[in-house]
Amino acid sequence: MDLTERLSNRDSRLLLFSITPPRRTTQPDDAQRIADITVERLRTIDVDGLILYDIDDESDRNPEERPFPYLPTMDPGYFHTHHLAAWDRPVVVYRCVGKYDEATLKNWLTEQDPRRVASVFVGASSSSKAVHVSLRDAQALRRDVRPDLPLGAVAIPERHSRGADEHLRMLRKQESGCAFFVTQVVYDADAAKSMVSDYHYECAARRVRPVPVIFTLSVCGSLKTLAFLEWLGVDVPRWMRNDLDHTDAPLTTSYDHCAETAHQLAAFCERLGIPYGFNVESVSIRRAEIDASVDLATHLRREHPRHPRST
Repeated sequence: MDLTERLSNRDSRLLLFSITPPRRTTQPDDAQRIADITVERLRTIDVDGLILYDIDDESDRNPEERPFPYLPTMDPGYFHTHHLAAWDRPVVVYRCVGKYDEATLKNWLTEQDPRRVASVFVGASSSSKAVHVSLRDAQALRRDVRPDLPLGAVAIPERHSRGADEHLRMLRKQESGCAFFVTQVVYDADAAKSMVSDYHYECAARRVRPVPVIFTLSVCGSLKTLAFLEWLGVDVPRWMRNDLDHTDAPLTTSYDHCAETAHQLAAFCERLGIPYGFNVESVSIRRAEIDASVDLATHLRREHPRHPRST
């Protein structure tokens, strides 16, 4: 059973691995080399799918200096089509829809095979940002031209901590056709559990079946990487930041925290009956952090194997 079928069946224990495409200035031969290395690395993990991020400049959302400079990356759809022919499993292509005009987005949707490709539509990083296509219009466009393409959306526990209404956003997106959610990077398990709990009980009140919630985990090997996650809006509990700040092995400490966070979230979702999964993010260029991400994904597959009916 492939990823699109499992999403349709609202299965649990999904395991995805996410990467950022190469920089836009990368030469074709180098991009192919990166793709080949990625495919070879992922063959050892047995993931259910690969996420390709779509990177946008989010400086309008956060006026503070970006810890790492914004560097435009190759279009994820292009990277998939032209460099990932050797990848024989599903791909989830992110789309920052505001970057694209309607014709471009429509053409891309029309060309996709819904048995192999799903997408996550991402709205503007702030209400003041000028966009070509709004998130709502992009969702409507997909319903019109490619309703069979599995569509996901972003869920943000931090936003729920501030306003206690992220579960309502999730349900509105679900009503618009979203079949799964992928969270922002989770470092605060309690915030994610609160969001999922409210989503669960609101679904029960409305007699709506919940869709899979896929929690994103990301190892952190340096305080600069941690600062970047915080710049992106990730809440890192003070005690966890202290752990990372005072250890001689931040990557090992971060790995342990990610594994424990996954354990807590899986147990919580199993108890509530919420379909869930994990997305291990690997966006660093540091070999040690890449290897730790692969190790974490391998650990999660071992600890959370597919249900027998999903194999």
